[in-house]
Amino acid sequence: MTRPRTVLLCALLALLGGGCGVRPTGVTDGGPPPSGIPQGMRIYFASDSGPRGVSRPGVRIDQLDDVFKLLLSGPTAEERASGLSNVVDGDGQFHATSRHGRVTLTTTGYLGSPQYPGTAQLVCTLARAEVVLHGTRPDKVQVTVVGRDGRAGPYQCQQFLQR
Repeated sequence: MTRPRTVLLCALLALLGGGCGVRPTGVTDGGPPPSGIPQGMRIYFASDSGPRGVSRPGVRIDQLDDVFKLLLSGPTAEERASGLSNVVDGDGQFHATSRHGRVTLTTTGYLGSPQYPGTAQLVCTLARAEVVLHGTRPDKVQVTVVGRDGRAGPYQCQQFLQR
């Protein structure tokens, strides 16, 4: 055998004999599989990074207006400690209706701009309620805010979450 062939053969045998260096392990549990869109009611509160949804397991809503009590009750102590807050003004009166995924929020004094965090809280919470109540696809829900100063929207929750 020539010298280059001998070197190549030795290198090949060394690679095959050495393996890849990763030792075999036993079976590991990867945890539960991804479940997709969370089920049940979620409420959105303000945070430094934009609106953040929190689950309310076991909470049942029968109409869109039920979400205002949930929102105005504010985040739990644990949620506040993690940086969440409620910026929706509790002085206004709110009423929401929907038709085919188009939600109309009527209020006595609130007409938030898209830059105001309370708008994101209301839009995302109402959108989630529309999904829970009527099975509307989340990307199809549109929320229009109507106040004494005019109309704003329609908004979709996604536009607030992608900031």
